[in-house]
Order: sequence, then structure tokens, then C-alpha cells
Amino acid sequence: MKKVLGIDTSSIVATVAVAEETRLIAEYYIESEKNHSEKLIPVIKAMLEECGLQPTCIDAVAVAKGPGSFTGLRIGVVTAKGFAFASNIPIIGINTLDGLAYNAAIFGGLICPILNALRGNVYTALFRSKNGGIERLSEYKVLHIDDVLKRVDEYGEPVVFLGDGVPLFRSEIKRVLGNNAKIAPPMLFMPRASSIAALGIEGLKRGEGESAFSLMPFYLRKSQAEIQLERKKGR
Repeated sequence: MKKVLGIDTSSIVATVAVAEETRLIAEYYIESEKNHSEKLIPVIKAMLEECGLQPTCIDAVAVAKGPGSFTGLRIGVVTAKGFAFASNIPIIGINTLDGLAYNAAIFGGLICPILNALRGNVYTALFRSKNGGIERLSEYKVLHIDDVLKRVDEYGEPVVFLGDGVPLFRSEIKRVLGNNAKIAPPMLFMPRASSIAALGIEGLKRGEGESAFSLMPFYLRKSQAEIQLERKKGR
């Protein structure tokens, strides 16, 4: 049975996992964005050793490609590409919002992950739980929280919210949606590599793997440094 290494460094929590189609073998967490670059590879190595696995036992790497922390995403994607290249295995990029939505797939109905994008904005997309998995209903976007809630309210049905944007906008969510606002347990707010690995297994079965050279982070918007540089150039 094929084994997939999952990696998610899109937030302050770095998480890695190994999974097969029918089970999660292991999942590790590191809660410190500053140390992602120093600790990620040693943690992957320790996890594989603890499971009695060699790198050659891994059939593919699934990595959260964004949106999220620009620095964190680069670290995760570079690490995943290095592992995939060294092992000559495919790599599968998974959208961070897909991974978050998958965390809440067991609840059924509509799912709305929201990640803090600063200044009242969030990274988001709308999903529906389907056959134990997820189906995306909208495009990935950066929206003001007011616009998100307006769009969600049009569905007129319960919606599960999760992500690091929930603590910031909980009162607005409840005020606009009332009883239709359902908040997932806080333990599901942060990305999980097990969800990334599970989605990677599904992607692998669909033949979605690509080479280590072609995968790039999906930032969804320009960094503040890029915006400031364009302003200086008068664009």
C-alpha cells in the first residue's frame, strides 16, 4: 500500500505526517514558525525512524503550497521538493484551504476555512462535505470578512468555520449568521499534515503528481515587500 509523506508549514505550526490510504501512521507538530527551517528535516527523519521507515518507503510527498505564511510556505515547499528529488518520487501540491476544510469533513454540510490575511481580510474558499471528503464550491480568494459572511449568508444553511481567522472574527460571524454559524473545535483550527497526506493520496490516485522542479508556492496575493517595491517604481 502506497505511503505518502505530508508536510504543512503554512502557519506557526509545522506539521508532518505519514499516511496510507486506510490509516494514519504518524503525525508530528512543531509550534514555532521561527524554527521551521531548522527543525523540519530532523523531525521528518525522527518520525520515519520512529515508524521503522526508510525514505525509500515513501511513494510520494504531499505539501501545503499555500496560501499562508510566505516564509513558512517556502520552507515547506523547498523541503518537500528536496525530499521528492532525492527519492525520485512525485510531489503533490495541496492548497492550504483544502487541507483545513478536510479537517472538518466529518461534520457534513458547508465548510468555510478562514486564514488571517491581515487588515480585516482572510484567505478563504467555500466547501461542502461529500462522501467523507470535500468538494470546493468557490474560488480561492482574499476577501474582507464582511464580504465572506455576506456570500456565506446567501446559502441560508449551517456553515462550519475553522482556521486562525475564527478567533479574530468570531463575534462578526455569530452576529451575521446567528444559529447558522457553527465553529469547529479549536484543535482543528490549525493545518494538519494528516489532512494534506490524505488529500495527497487522493491526488496520487488521480495521477496528479508532478516533478520536484515544477511545484511552486501558491501565495494568492503579493507580499507586502512586493507591494512596496511596486509603489516605489510608480506602478
